[in-house]
Amino acid sequence: MTFAVIGYFFAGAVFLVLGADILVRGASRLASIFGISPLVIGLTVVAFGTSAPELAVSVRAGLTGASDIALGNVVGSNIFNILLILGLCALITPLVVARQIVRLELALLIGCSVLLFFMGLDGRIGTGEGVLLLFGILVYTIFVVRMSVRESAEMRETHCQELEAHPQGKGQWLISSAQVVAGLALLIFGADWLVDSAVVVAKVFGLSELIIGLTIVAAGTSLPEVATSIIASIRGERDIAVGNVVGSNLFNILAILGISSIISPNGITVAPAALRFDIPIMIAVSVACVPVFFTGYRIDRWEGALFLGYYTAYTLYLILDAKDHDALPAFSTAMSLFVVPMTAVALTILALRAWRKQRATSPGTGSSR
Repeated sequence: MTFAVIGYFFAGAVFLVLGADILVRGASRLASIFGISPLVIGLTVVAFGTSAPELAVSVRAGLTGASDIALGNVVGSNIFNILLILGLCALITPLVVARQIVRLELALLIGCSVLLFFMGLDGRIGTGEGVLLLFGILVYTIFVVRMSVRESAEMRETHCQELEAHPQGKGQWLISSAQVVAGLALLIFGADWLVDSAVVVAKVFGLSELIIGLTIVAAGTSLPEVATSIIASIRGERDIAVGNVVGSNLFNILAILGISSIISPNGITVAPAALRFDIPIMIAVSVACVPVFFTGYRIDRWEGALFLGYYTAYTLYLILDAKDHDALPAFSTAMSLFVVPMTAVALTILALRAWRKQRATSPGTGSSR
């Protein structure tokens, strides 16, 4: 492996991050000019924009026949987004979770994750299934935009104040449009360099393309989500931090795999290893958000630390499995028989307590203390 390959890999990652940042800035300003509410911008423009690197990489991988990277990038990014990004953000400050995210977006994410599993049972996501996934993201986007029309008067007033703070003349249109074009150009170059160098790295170290897609490429293309969510947490926009992650995960499954499977000559191949382990982990991670989000509609610091611990364990498992390490059986046994069941029981108890507390304090329940 030459230094040129390493240089291309890191240059590709840098181009992806810069391109995504410029694209999100331009697209967000254009969305503001169109009068879309901040909540919808967070769930769509910001979430979809920060997923642009995943889109560029998976589409490029699909066109070149590296479908393992296309699938591994999406599955790995979704696991990375929830466990590592939400974990880091919650450690910085406890995250507030909007009720809409728990009732709508999270339910959709779990449903789409399960749907992906069943679509991959035959070993391939074909063109027809890709069209269905792409149709799903279009319906979701239209629904969320229509919801913004019904936003409260208070939300509209806040949004109007934000719009007044930013000039919306003809010059701003040109600047925002140029940002979108420049961001897309950087994403295309970055995707080419990152995918090509990742394949070389996989061969040199004897790792499969699926493992590279699940770890290195997934983490690299998720950097925009990391930056966006952490900055949102620091600035007190904690609901945006959660919305960005959940919205990005929806976009990854519906839009990215949908487009990739449509343009790929033979569709997206679903490896048996992904069906046996990685996709079920992605589903489990999404389901685990239910009790965490439901406990007071917030993610506390200890829950963030729990998420980070599980991502570390997941990555360690991938490395041990790829190297067929002697410690793998003991590690797997400890996780499956002790750590995971104990965590599930603890989260279930917390969710039940939160549900009972909510019922006791809700009007009309007949309980007053």
